[in-house]
Amino acid sequence: MPFLEKCAVGTKFHQRLTELYDYPKYSCPYKRGNKYFYFYNKGLQNQDVLYMQDSLQGEARVFFDPNRLSEDGTVALKMARLSEQCECFAYGLSGSGSDWVTVKFMTVADQKELPDTLERVKFSCLSWTHDDRGVFYNCYPRQEGKADGTETTTNLNQKLFYHVIGTSQSEDILVAEFPDHPKWHSSATVSDDGRYVLLSITEGCEPVNRLWYCDLQQLSGGITGILPWVKLIDNFEAQYSYVTNEGSAFTFRTNLLAPRYRLINIDLQSPDPSLWTTLIPEHEKDVLGFVACVNYSFLLVNYLHDVKDVLQLHQLRTGEFLRTLPLAVGTVVGVSSRKKHADFFYQFNSFTTPGIIYHCDLTSETPEPTVFRQVEVKGFDPSDYQTVQVFYPSRDGTKVPMFLVHATGITLDSSHPVFLYGYGGFEASIQPYYNVAYLLFVRHLGGILAVANIRGGGEYGQTWHKGGCLGNKQNGFDDFQCAAEYLIHEKYTTASKLAINGASNGGLLVAACVNQRPELFGCGIAKVGVMDMLKFHKFTIGHAWTTDYGCSDNEEEFHWLIKYSPLHNLPLSSSPAPPYPAMLLLTGDHDDRVVPLHSLKYTATLQHCVGRRPGQRQPLLIRIDTKSGHGAGKPTAKAIQEEAHIFSFIAETLGLSWRD
Repeated sequence: MPFLEKCAVGTKFHQRLTELYDYPKYSCPYKRGNKYFYFYNKGLQNQDVLYMQDSLQGEARVFFDPNRLSEDGTVALKMARLSEQCECFAYGLSGSGSDWVTVKFMTVADQKELPDTLERVKFSCLSWTHDDRGVFYNCYPRQEGKADGTETTTNLNQKLFYHVIGTSQSEDILVAEFPDHPKWHSSATVSDDGRYVLLSITEGCEPVNRLWYCDLQQLSGGITGILPWVKLIDNFEAQYSYVTNEGSAFTFRTNLLAPRYRLINIDLQSPDPSLWTTLIPEHEKDVLGFVACVNYSFLLVNYLHDVKDVLQLHQLRTGEFLRTLPLAVGTVVGVSSRKKHADFFYQFNSFTTPGIIYHCDLTSETPEPTVFRQVEVKGFDPSDYQTVQVFYPSRDGTKVPMFLVHATGITLDSSHPVFLYGYGGFEASIQPYYNVAYLLFVRHLGGILAVANIRGGGEYGQTWHKGGCLGNKQNGFDDFQCAAEYLIHEKYTTASKLAINGASNGGLLVAACVNQRPELFGCGIAKVGVMDMLKFHKFTIGHAWTTDYGCSDNEEEFHWLIKYSPLHNLPLSSSPAPPYPAMLLLTGDHDDRVVPLHSLKYTATLQHCVGRRPGQRQPLLIRIDTKSGHGAGKPTAKAIQEEAHIFSFIAETLGLSWRD
């Protein structure tokens, strides 16, 4: 795009971003059989590479390198599952950022590719039975037209199959389908002991599910057809996530009567709800996050405390708290543990910490996590930056948390440009995370990063989520606008130096807020946003989002949506509304999650209604990336180019200059 290519700081930003992005990136190691595996990126490789080693100290060998599959890095590894005995590797590949996945198989010992290929896979589980014989997976029926990520056809009638290694997909065994409920999705999990397969069924994105199970030991002839599912929970009243089991006694994480979640035990032999017991009760303030069983008798328990992670050890048998594990202010971005393994790994990062992996061995007398691997970035000094958390009032008085990252010792004189990020949907919590582009904005453009944890997310559990979805969606927009007002009032910035950003549901957030308060912002960056709130449910997987937004087919919900739908709330060209801030929309031609038509229609209407007004001076642009999707699996080169374009646009439109 000529405008982006001509931005004054573009070349310097891209060059410096490339330099600081070039640092080693590791995942937590995980053990399968007698081997260890981990993902590693030297720095600028387009896709992370999977390595294998015989021991934690042994030589690491390349096991699977997605970079060999395409010259431009647009073929990504989306799924990776090693079988229980580590005999076979199942992996899913996606092209050009699409959600469609092709699953293939490879032997572990000699890395020989098998002929087995699974097509039409999307939003799928990939679960091995413990005999290494095959995997459970989900796929969709064939449809007319294309299925490469550029189509808009609705995704319906997902089915669950079992694939036996060494057979054709046409021979796969259908084990679950829901012909009367075409919008249902399912996911199969094989229990820690390999005896049971649990089926979680959802309809939409609300954190509720049905939970069925099948005792595989009772199948005398093996898996041959639709499984005899026992419907343990057959309603959509709460969420139940499998943690572990001891025989027929199962432990689940649930939000049943617990908006901040708790752990419960259910015995399949005595399944009446009156006999369910609480293992770890709901915390009075903090949200119970992930829970993992390790070394047979311990639970690794995560809590979210004011948007910061806490990690604890508990007894599995009693739920008793044992200790809190060392963790700075930030986020646990990875955990590697299994019930049958005595040790575990966890990975931490923050706004200024690129990655620390800890290792803890529970067989020692006084188990203490030690630093297994720590990443340092050349040319980056964390002491140059300061991270603070503030709580500001929203329109209705609700206190909303917000992280601020800025140069150490700044003066609050309204002179600083601000990059304000938000999401606010689907119970997703936006926690501290390391982003090189954000730090460059602070260091070289004199900026401040602000991350507002608005309602609609999961920062304080379901209550926070429900406070910003469906008929309460405006609360999230108010929270975001009040974040901007706080930053201005407290003399961090002024409206003309305030850029706002969000992606997907956050793209909707940016566009809705600009429509409602154009004078409050200097620049809006909306990535892959949901812009047409009256028709989103008609395209690909959009119908699943009605649990967060509502649906225009319902009269009451139509009136919620029409009030803020970005496409339908742009001012007429003849209206006296104030001029719009600079706007940059971003989408990808293979985005089959939030299809490009959302951004295309909004941009066309924006340029027609706002761009023609005499007082509109700032640019209203859209950046359409090719061979690109919603974001997952994006190659490093494309990610760097996109971030450079975004911050070059911000610098150009806000009048910022480069600082060495």
